Amino acid sequence: MSDVTIERARDGDLAEILRNFERFWGDRELPRYLHHPMFFCEFGDTAMMVRRPSGEIAGYLLGFVAPAGDGYIHFVAVRDDARGLGLGRRLYEAFAAVAAERGATALKAITSPENEGSVAFHRRMGFTEMTLAPDYAGSGRARIIMRRHLAT
Repeated sequence: MSDVTIERARDGDLAEILRNFERFWGDRELPRYLHHPMFFCEFGDTAMMVRRPSGEIAGYLLGFVAPAGDGYIHFVAVRDDARGLGLGRRLYEAFAAVAAERGATALKAITSPENEGSVAFHRRMGFTEMTLAPDYAGSGRARIIMRRHLAT
C-alpha cells in the first residue's frame, strides 16, 4: 500500500476511528473510552494516522512523549483490510522520529501477559526489554512493560 501517507491527527479522526472501531479491533473487549479525546486534542501532534488517498484512516498510533523522556505508545491499530502491509511498522517508525525530535531516548509500550501477538509484534519492532509488572494495572492485574532505546 504505497499510496498511503502518514500524518498527524486532525479534527474528525477520533469520530472516524470510533465509527469504524470493529474494523480496527474486531471483537476484542477493548473499551472505546480508552481512545480519549486528549490523544487527539492535546497530543494530536504525536498521534499518527495512515491515510488512504481518499482520506480514510487505514491505521493509527496514539502516543506522546512523557516527561521522563519515553515516547509512550498507547495504541496502534490497522484496519482489517490493510493488515500485513507493514503499516504498523511504518507508524512506529514515524512516531519514533517525532518522539526523538522531542527529546525521547526510548519508546515504551504496555501489554497484558496473555497478549502474545502484541509481545511478538513489539519484538519484531526492536523492543528488547520486556519486564513483567505484577500489579501495573491494579492489584493482580499484570502488564508487560516493553522498551526500545532510540539511537542518539
